[in-house]
Amino acid sequence: MPEVIINGPEGRLEGRYHHSKQPNAPIALLLHPHPQHGGTMNNKVVYTLYHGFVRRGFSALRFNFRGVGRSQGTYDRGEGELSDAAAALDWLQTLNPNAGACWIGGFSFGAWIGMQLLMRRPEIDGFISVAPPANMFDFGFLAPCPASGLIIHGSADTLVPLEAPRKLAQKLSQQRDIKVELKVIEGADHYFQGKMDELAQAVDAYLAAHGGRRLATVSR
Repeated sequence: MPEVIINGPEGRLEGRYHHSKQPNAPIALLLHPHPQHGGTMNNKVVYTLYHGFVRRGFSALRFNFRGVGRSQGTYDRGEGELSDAAAALDWLQTLNPNAGACWIGGFSFGAWIGMQLLMRRPEIDGFISVAPPANMFDFGFLAPCPASGLIIHGSADTLVPLEAPRKLAQKLSQQRDIKVELKVIEGADHYFQGKMDELAQAVDAYLAAHGGRRLATVSR
């Protein structure tokens, strides 16, 4: 899990990258929660997402948005963070020009950024959004949603009540050839405290069915 430095729009972006040993492995970009509320690439949910993709044979990248950790720049209300994510995806694709597939994953604010990137990058084949803040941010740009994916949410999330992502999933699934599944983890709050195993199982089950096949050895 080597540290990498990516040239971002406002300077360097600090990241962690795992390169799969499988030829033409699929790639995944993972995005962290809100920079102004303690969100970093080392967030436990993001870490769980990252290793879920790695275990399924993906080359995976997680990184700090501008102004977080050793990434340069300052918070930019989502606009700059979307540019950071695009630059990180460019870096990942350059390193893996023959990748078999391209996925995006994100938690909370990161899920919102990830879904915006999904709309701008037609090469993204699938997504996993954990606790998307559909009650706080406008997800109306997903018209139509260009890829199928999974939304994971906790039944005890008081920051983003379950009804918001449920409505979002139902709306997106109305489109032809697009299926957006909603996986509810009972008793989980917004941060999935005490529920990381259940979160990991949900990610692995979805990727086993839709993303990757062979399990890879994970070095922690």
